[in-house]
Amino acid sequence: MQKQLNINYQNFKSYNELNDIEKKLFDAAKAARKKAYAPYSHFLVGCAMLLENGEIITGNNQENAAYPSGLCAERTAIYWASANYPDQKILKIFVVGAPEDEMKNSPVPPCGACRQSILEYETKQAQNIEIYFASISGEIFKTYSIKDLLPFNFDVSFL
Repeated sequence: MQKQLNINYQNFKSYNELNDIEKKLFDAAKAARKKAYAPYSHFLVGCAMLLENGEIITGNNQENAAYPSGLCAERTAIYWASANYPDQKILKIFVVGAPEDEMKNSPVPPCGACRQSILEYETKQAQNIEIYFASISGEIFKTYSIKDLLPFNFDVSFL
């Protein structure tokens, strides 16, 4: 039997449609993107996360000539937050990515490895994490859980 899968998401046409905290996270992710180390791909990604205590944690992609030794912006931020605020829940994650020349304006979602890492922390905290993804300008997408981007997921329940 064939079934259909639906995801729950919201689409913002521009930055101006975001609320104040969403704009603050977008701005923080955009600023973090500028500090990315991406001399090989020239694709810069910044991430900003809102913790339940109000802290905003940022990260950016860090490449390495020995692929795949680098790390994505999302995992950089998540691992730093977990190491420094282990008991704080992650409420929102904002990802802003684009080529170094900023010519493309398509929203950039988390890669598969980042989706799996976000799932681990969403499962650990037993609370959904809102995921926003964007480019420098243009549309912004919001999902209400990483499971919207990773519907057939692998978690601790399989172990």
